[in-house]
Amino acid sequence: MSKLISILGAGESGVGSAILAQKQGYDVWVSDYGTIKPQFKAELDEYGIAYEEGGHNEAKILSSVKIVKSPGIADTIPMVTRAVVEKIPVIGEIEFAAAYTTATLIGITGTNGKTTTTLLTYHLLEKAGLDVAMAGNVGISFAKQVALNDKDFYVLEISSFQLDGMHTVALDYAVLLNISPDHLDRYDSYQAYIESKFRINNNQSAEQKFIYCADDADVVNQLKHHTTKAQLIPFSYDGGPIEEGAWVADNQINIKLNKPKTEFHMPVNQLTIAGKHNTYNSMAASIIANSLLIRKENIRESLSDFKNVEHRLEFVGKVKGISFINDSKATNVNATWYALESAESPIIWIAGGVDKGNDYEALSPLVKAKVRMIVCLGKNNMKLHQAFRKDVDMMINAGSAQEAVDIAYGLGEKGETVLLSPACASFDLFDNYQDRGHQFKRAVRSL
Repeated sequence: MSKLISILGAGESGVGSAILAQKQGYDVWVSDYGTIKPQFKAELDEYGIAYEEGGHNEAKILSSVKIVKSPGIADTIPMVTRAVVEKIPVIGEIEFAAAYTTATLIGITGTNGKTTTTLLTYHLLEKAGLDVAMAGNVGISFAKQVALNDKDFYVLEISSFQLDGMHTVALDYAVLLNISPDHLDRYDSYQAYIESKFRINNNQSAEQKFIYCADDADVVNQLKHHTTKAQLIPFSYDGGPIEEGAWVADNQINIKLNKPKTEFHMPVNQLTIAGKHNTYNSMAASIIANSLLIRKENIRESLSDFKNVEHRLEFVGKVKGISFINDSKATNVNATWYALESAESPIIWIAGGVDKGNDYEALSPLVKAKVRMIVCLGKNNMKLHQAFRKDVDMMINAGSAQEAVDIAYGLGEKGETVLLSPACASFDLFDNYQDRGHQFKRAVRSL
């Protein structure tokens, strides 16, 4: 009987899945509808894995026993819908790789804060000497690590698209940080997106933990209609004390767990990552670290020496009294809300890009209170102008990161902050949010 497995998409996730599939004795075929990047071709060649680009060999793919689909590929493309009709299992990389490891799996999702919380959790575990790796939506593919250098623990940043490809995985720790409207160009409704996020908790047993934000109305509301056997561990900024979970009181993080029985306390001002949103991220990561009985001194030390991810509220520099902050990773409204909320000085806000069905209304009170001027960085800025023209003194369009920085610097005043926090995807003017952030930083350094 054929053991052909087809991998759709030849990026980090797809190539990692192909390497693992080969190791597990499958006949592997990689198919990418677009162009495969040279580094991934070289990797496939190194392992002698067959591939195609620029289209799909439908007959071959439909003769597979299983299809592993990269998260960027929508479930609605013809190749996938045909496979479903033919009753061929279509799964994601995380589903595929989880079957071949006995590691403790920590999954982290949320509209915002996933990367920071993943990096922080990894930092806490790695510094405590555990055999741990990061994967999922960050770093080297989960499948490749399972194939080549399996670990005892994996901290997985999991996007909604990755969750959609997970069917049987039961995470030992599932973290849901928050939910706000995002990717509504790919989901039929906001409710469908909420349900996608809650897949992080699917299949969890009574021995496993579901760690969630008790201050997020959409999370709490969905929990009323959602059944789970997992232990529920909430965290809250001002809803404490909590019988079991984490909360803030008197500017101190407090954690109390019953299984295993442990308590933890740490002043918020000792965290290296500032802002209310990062206190939430720190509480989620600390619940996991305490549950694993990492020494409290280790946890405190790790929380106080952690360095945050590039492009997330990253201080770039100060020129003639004007501060420049790179928050290019803020690709939706909620991420930008946190950026505006955490800023202390008057703001010149650089925003815009590819709108993903954004509703800007939630930002209006913060913009009125804190933003003097908006520089719109995108090909089509009409929606931004309509949303904020009454809230600020001035709105100006810019066609490049350099132009946006030059405008902001030219019109900026000492004591102000120029904040790049786009609330939009980057693909109209840039390769990705990293490219946008790097161009912004280069422009600032050229002043």
